[in-house]
Amino acid sequence: MSPRNGDKPPYAKYAFINAYNLSVLGGALAVAAATQSAWIAVVGVGVEALWMLFAPDSTLLQRTWFDKYHQREVDAKREAEADAKLATLPAEEADRCRALKATRDQILELAATNPAFTQQLLQGELSKLDRLVASFLELALTCTRYAQYLCSVDVRQIEKEAARFERLLEATDDQGKRSVAQKNLDVLARRRDKYAEIGGDLQVARGQLDLIENTFKLLADQIVTMRTPSELGGQLDELIDGVESIRQTARETEQFMAAIER
Repeated sequence: MSPRNGDKPPYAKYAFINAYNLSVLGGALAVAAATQSAWIAVVGVGVEALWMLFAPDSTLLQRTWFDKYHQREVDAKREAEADAKLATLPAEEADRCRALKATRDQILELAATNPAFTQQLLQGELSKLDRLVASFLELALTCTRYAQYLCSVDVRQIEKEAARFERLLEATDDQGKRSVAQKNLDVLARRRDKYAEIGGDLQVARGQLDLIENTFKLLADQIVTMRTPSELGGQLDELIDGVESIRQTARETEQFMAAIER
């Protein structure tokens, strides 16, 4: 089984840095030092050289050992990163993320009992489920940032500033002052529009969170009776497309928020 993340594992590193290899090499060198036998050291280093020459490229070792070890490392890193992100979320949102992951596990357990799903086909959908669980966490973080940002914006102050410049426009005929006042009004109007847009984006993102949750629950209900893996994959693909659309919009919003904060 190839690693799910698609990255090429560092096979040479895994072949060298593992308890078995280091124990054998270290043992040979220790015996050579204790017995003052140079030939033992030469044999040990020679065997190690042969091991490092052939082991990293061994398909058998990759499939039965290195790939599995690499996937465990990738999964552990992903879990650690997810835990760190969860810690920054409000408790209610963090609980939603954990609940979705539990539903993912339930879907996989039920899928394993469906004879229409082979292990190979199930593996393909597993990566989509994992991707959506990670995306759900990212969306939850995005919603939290948007909500916190909008709470920090004093819209009434913006309205007050806009009213002040409108009064200035009415009270003066000086073209220089009118030009500056109008530019300020334009900027304030764009800020108002952008905050309204962020509010709309927040509602869409929250709706996508609800959709992912509800679809996962539906899949848990349907998975046992599905006849083909495409029934599962099709619904997951729709969710992935929806998340990607929100992600593209979020990039522009994040740039605006960063510019305002600077």
